[in-house]
Amino acid sequence: MSEGLLQAVGLTKAYAGVHALRGASLELRPGEVHALVGENGAGKSTLIKIFTGAVQADGGEVRLGGRTIAHNSPRRARALGIVAIYQQPALFPDLTVAENIAIGVEPGEWWRCLDWPRRRLRARELLAEVGAAIDPEQEAGALSMPQQQLVEIARAVGASARVLILDEPTASLSEEDARNLFRVIRNLRGQGVGMIYISHRLEELSEIADRVTVLRDGATIDTRPLSGVSRPELIQLMVGRELQAVFPKREVERGDVRLEVRGLSSHAGGVRGASLTVRAGEIVGLAGLVGAGRTELARAIFGLAPVDEGEVRLRGRPVRFSSPAQAIEAGVAYLPEDRRRHGVILEMPIRSNITLASLDRLSGPLGLDARRETALTVDCVRRLEIKTPATYAPVATLSGGNQQKVALARWLVTKPSVLILDEPTQGVDVGAKSEIHALMVELAEQGVAILMISSELPEILGMSDRVAVMRGGAIAGVLSRAEATPERVLALALGEGPPPAGEAPGTVA
Repeated sequence: MSEGLLQAVGLTKAYAGVHALRGASLELRPGEVHALVGENGAGKSTLIKIFTGAVQADGGEVRLGGRTIAHNSPRRARALGIVAIYQQPALFPDLTVAENIAIGVEPGEWWRCLDWPRRRLRARELLAEVGAAIDPEQEAGALSMPQQQLVEIARAVGASARVLILDEPTASLSEEDARNLFRVIRNLRGQGVGMIYISHRLEELSEIADRVTVLRDGATIDTRPLSGVSRPELIQLMVGRELQAVFPKREVERGDVRLEVRGLSSHAGGVRGASLTVRAGEIVGLAGLVGAGRTELARAIFGLAPVDEGEVRLRGRPVRFSSPAQAIEAGVAYLPEDRRRHGVILEMPIRSNITLASLDRLSGPLGLDARRETALTVDCVRRLEIKTPATYAPVATLSGGNQQKVALARWLVTKPSVLILDEPTQGVDVGAKSEIHALMVELAEQGVAILMISSELPEILGMSDRVAVMRGGAIAGVLSRAEATPERVLALALGEGPPPAGEAPGTVA
């Protein structure tokens, strides 16, 4: 590999007195996949925005091919071949795939005549180059997440990208889709494209990346070959301390049955005859493959999807919620999987997001009690260690992990007796994961019954008192903590053999 395709040299950036970058440096070589890791709030997003011209640095410089990029802007960065692909693809949903690709590939002169056959042919060629079997005439909004990512990569290839920045590219992908993405990345590496790869999934870095740079508190801590650093060492570099327990599970005395689901079916969500129980002080992990019905079951419990058969019981009494408001009133809280669409309102301030589900408690005859709202918000920010310069800052200005904490804080202030968490640590760094897991244990010790949905098997095994495995919309089996092994969970998820000896599906333990 040759030296210095893209370089950041001593970059600094501050927002409202809070330093996002403190002399950060990074060097990307041609044909290299360079991992960039750090806790949420470490400065990764700010660094990428400076590379792409969306943000101007206060100090330092960015070099491309040894030359300083002066007065960078999104348009100039694209012209220089610097392209970023984010976790949420930036396609126009109502335009076709060919039109979306053309936006980033074709010149923009207003007097240019459009050659539609040539546009479709070029789109088909670029899609084939990245291994995407996608119809160029299909609307982008109808594509799956991995298909949208491939369209963006095809667009970058067509624009002759020299530097490709991939921000959490596998966060929403299945294992098969991730493998296909890795194949595309290797092909691009062979063509000399330099790639910056941002991911919280540390286990996949050794498979795809050559070197890793660690950011902490806005500063570059170290750059190392991935072959020479272990995962525990990487975690220690990221958090600045030894992380004793990513899964700080403690034994908690279980109380009465808080949530019971009996033979619940929701035809709209594909849930059929699901049964499970969750006791006070217990964390029940809900595992299963993509499409098994885990999120759909949670939505049905919370009143977001219709229940056609069966029942939900709280503290032994049957309930049927026709709306989330009724569930909240009954003491049930639900943190959804997609925090950006359903968990937080990005344009609203942090304080408004946190108190949104508790306005009735904070309002009096004269309206909202601003003093109580402020006190409540400040307490949540302190308790959850949300990194923000002010509680009135928009949630959109926060890192992904801090956005997740805001979404969680909203439900904690309702003081729920049952808390449903759907992918609570998806897309957050290892430090934030540990903090969220510690909070879950704390809530369990306070008697909250927690139903946790997760696609990460280590999280399921590390945090659950019992594991319920879904398959085809039903509960295939329930395992105790001692019984739950990766092999047994996967066997139930795949339908290979009956549930092991122990608790049968739906049994109250």
